[in-house]
Amino acid sequence: MNPVVLVLIVAGVTCAGCWIASLLTSDTSWVDRIWSIVPAVYVWIFAIAGMLDGSDPWRLLLMALLVTAWAARLTFNFARKGGYTGMEDYRWAILRGRMKRWQFQLFNLFFIVLYQNALLVLITLPALVAWQNPAGLTGWDAALAVLFAAFLAGESIADQQQWDFHRAKAAAGGRLEPGFVTTGLFRTSRHPNFFFEQAQWWTFYAIGATAAVASGLGFWGGAINWTIAGAVLLSILFLGSTIFTESITSSKYRAYAEYRRRTSMLVPLPPKRRAKPAKGARAGRPAKAPKGGNAPQPA
Repeated sequence: MNPVVLVLIVAGVTCAGCWIASLLTSDTSWVDRIWSIVPAVYVWIFAIAGMLDGSDPWRLLLMALLVTAWAARLTFNFARKGGYTGMEDYRWAILRGRMKRWQFQLFNLFFIVLYQNALLVLITLPALVAWQNPAGLTGWDAALAVLFAAFLAGESIADQQQWDFHRAKAAAGGRLEPGFVTTGLFRTSRHPNFFFEQAQWWTFYAIGATAAVASGLGFWGGAINWTIAGAVLLSILFLGSTIFTESITSSKYRAYAEYRRRTSMLVPLPPKRRAKPAKGARAGRPAKAPKGGNAPQPA
């Protein structure tokens, strides 16, 4: 069977299962639970097809192993946070409260289930390019594999730092200033785990593009080919999710505004300097109140 057909069949069954389960349980996090699993299945379908074809399968095997490592790490992190215990993502609950019932059900079907599952297929399609262009491995493949592993390690570190903070916060009775993690990698990026997640899939795309170029395709159609849509749409999804998540965090923690001013949203960068105190407020002196107004009161 053509691997593309098999991938589409698996994706269709997955969509149906997630949608039916969400209706039966009133829980819309079923796509979250399969998010780290089905991409590895899809890539292995292409890798096995490459082996059965008798063509050079090594790039496909490399891609499958990299995505399997990605899947194992993400599944572990999701599981330890209680993702498989029936706990729904808090963001879906907030959106449900902002919509009418029928509106949220349409959102559930078309965005949560269909769009996100389609995206999980799209981000794995560089493996299709590698299957269609079974050229031998190159030095670029080795470099990109190392880069993928580095991004994987970065995301693992960021998730561990976030996990440690939330455990400490829970041990402190749910209150640990400033309320969100700002140390480690989070000193250089507000969402380093999001950055590394996207970077891995852009690197995965680059491996597929390397196969196309090694097979004789040029810049257009080779280095830049239609499967880039998966990485682009994933980045757009993460951008929208990040903005929504930050709107929730900002409403909960006053200190988040200053953290957001000083710290890059995604790409790890040196933090900006703290805002200078108002003139007259140095050396412990209170700032003068503007004419016609009152001096700011302590919180």
